[in-house]
Amino acid sequence: MSKRKTAEQAFELFCTPLLKTHIKNRTVFKRAEPVYFILNGLKVNGFRWNKDKPHKVLILHGFGSSANNFHSYIIALLQKNYQVLAFDAPAHGKSEGRTVNAMQYCQMIEKVIELYGPIDGFLAHSFGGIALSLAMEKTPHDENTRIVFIAPATETTTAIDSAFKLLQINDEEIRTAFDSIIFEKGGYPTNWYSIKRAMKNIKASILWFHDENDDITPLADALKVKEAGYKNIEFIITTGLGHRNIYRDQAVQRRVESFL
Repeated sequence: MSKRKTAEQAFELFCTPLLKTHIKNRTVFKRAEPVYFILNGLKVNGFRWNKDKPHKVLILHGFGSSANNFHSYIIALLQKNYQVLAFDAPAHGKSEGRTVNAMQYCQMIEKVIELYGPIDGFLAHSFGGIALSLAMEKTPHDENTRIVFIAPATETTTAIDSAFKLLQINDEEIRTAFDSIIFEKGGYPTNWYSIKRAMKNIKASILWFHDENDDITPLADALKVKEAGYKNIEFIITTGLGHRNIYRDQAVQRRVESFL
């Protein structure tokens, strides 16, 4: 077998949201202004509420998820009279595409800021977290910008390790070819796609939630960022919520709403 071909197919799978969220007809989305733009030839669909309000918050979902899953946050932020923006990433929800990677999600965030910014606050879950960290490195901001990370995908290397284990690929040559593909597509090595690395260039005030039992984005990666002692990050470690229930937890939601 060709090691390169195997790596290419593994990369294709890695970037494909195989389990997509079922879009429910949430009432709050009926009140939204539909918005969209074209990114890399694909239509990216989103929603905007309270168009004329000055304080803006952008919500960023995780891999295989959609803006629809954050309806309770949207309702709470609207009650505070904030302008709220939420987009489905490429290959997710109502947006076009079949695959997406962190750099493409990052480009989407940059485009949203260009079209609708400046944005005062961000809420990012999982895959949305790593994409946001890459975008913030290139976006003017200061300590007044507020970011909430909920179980962010902290290290892309860890995500790939998990994917290779799931696919039962145990071959160093294939992994090397996989990393080469990442470099060819984005111009950076795999370990560059890291919140720990990006944090050196992020000045925003950050509230970071992570659960001890997260089996998708391990707490161990988050703790390495915590150990670095960044003064602009407050960590809240939960127990028993896992990777998805953590953003659905009412206590977490209340703390997020207060912070933003």
